[in-house]
Amino acid sequence: MTLLLRIAGFVLMATFGLASCSSENVQPTPEELLRERGPDTYGVPETSLLDALRGVGESNIKVNRYLWTASLDVLDFLPVQSADPFTGVIATGYGTPPGGGRAYRATVLISDPALDARSLNVALQTRGGPVSAGTQRAVEDAILARARQLRIQAGRY
Repeated sequence: MTLLLRIAGFVLMATFGLASCSSENVQPTPEELLRERGPDTYGVPETSLLDALRGVGESNIKVNRYLWTASLDVLDFLPVQSADPFTGVIATGYGTPPGGGRAYRATVLISDPALDARSLNVALQTRGGPVSAGTQRAVEDAILARARQLRIQAGRY
């Protein structure tokens, strides 16, 4: 009797399983839904991460490569926690500069493709809080000077 109940249960489960696989109940994939709906209402074109890496489509965010490299050069004593060249953000952990005793961390935002002071925003912090404006300005000036050196070395005056 128990064998008969097991077989009947198996047949019922198989029947319901096959019924759920019918072509009438197939859900559309997200890609199919996007094709039906078209571009979204916010004006953002359909792109994927691979498209961005390949350079397909137009990206509104551009980062100055000299400022990017100079930021990493000047702040090389700080451990990089995250660096995103697509958004222009470099976040570091705490580190002590050579010959210094105080630990700093930095967040750098490069917001424009121009090699300009307005394109660079640096936020420095110690374990006790933000640093003075003079210290922050000195780091920004060092990054800008290094970026200009890199541009001259590249032969792009």
